Amino acid sequence: MKLYYSPAACSLAVHIALREIGASFDPVAVDLARHTTADGGDYFAVSPRGYVPVLELDDGSRHSEAAALLQYVADLDPDGALIGAPRSARRVAVVEWLTFVSTELHKVFSPWLWHKETAASTQQAAKQKLAARFAELDALLATRDYLAGEYSVADAYAFTIVRWADYLAVPLAPYPHLKAYLARVAERPAVLEAMRVEGLLR
Repeated sequence: MKLYYSPAACSLAVHIALREIGASFDPVAVDLARHTTADGGDYFAVSPRGYVPVLELDDGSRHSEAAALLQYVADLDPDGALIGAPRSARRVAVVEWLTFVSTELHKVFSPWLWHKETAASTQQAAKQKLAARFAELDALLATRDYLAGEYSVADAYAFTIVRWADYLAVPLAPYPHLKAYLARVAERPAVLEAMRVEGLLR
């Protein structure tokens, strides 16, 4: 397999998940500003949408969308520890949180807060929505260590997206349990290795 990623982008979640299950894969860095791969190749030839992540399977097929890829990767582990068995309460809880992160966090941060041309009123509305969601997460994480109880691919995704707050000057100080959660996830060996490979460790 190949994982096309850009440092600190949402592809980091899939990168983490692949390392959590001990998968064999080649990480391929992508420059999203130029839409080129590390060897200078045209990334649009890999992904017509031009964004990451893309997971290329051994059969040559390529697939995108972080939430879908996280489910696929979790299912590569026979034990299903990162997602749960089909039709189980654990499974629906993890998929519920994957969907929440995708729609309520990921697509609020991006594109609205990443583009300087976004109107100030739109940016303010996005930040207000994030504040409400962060408060919800903070209350939940006061009662448990991870979103769906035990650590899952939903946590890899939430960790990746909530960390964008640091890049975009969105304050996390009002959410001590959420900050502690980020620190807890950051201590996992697979997370540390993925971040090391992506050049994200200070």
